[in-house]
Amino acid sequence: MWRRFLQRRWPGYPSYRASVILFDELAAYERPRSLTPLLLLNVVGFYSGVVAAALTEQLYKERYWEEHPGQAVPTMRSWTYLGPHKVRREDFAEEEGRE
Repeated sequence: MWRRFLQRRWPGYPSYRASVILFDELAAYERPRSLTPLLLLNVVGFYSGVVAAALTEQLYKERYWEEHPGQAVPTMRSWTYLGPHKVRREDFAEEEGRE
């Protein structure tokens, strides 16, 4: 059926140009690509980062406690921020004798 249609519309049908035109017209009616693989990849990447950050922080705390037993662990510095790093530590003021 398509072959007869193409032969009537474009004489000399079995040519590259005619088949390209046909498939360009039919491409508009195809199903859109699924977003599931992209969303799955983003979710897996996000949670991998969360787990990696938790592991890194836990290892930092364990290393600090080995070197300074019984002390409060200071906030871990971010490796992405290189500016000044001031943290208000009001919760430890009583322990150190400062009020």
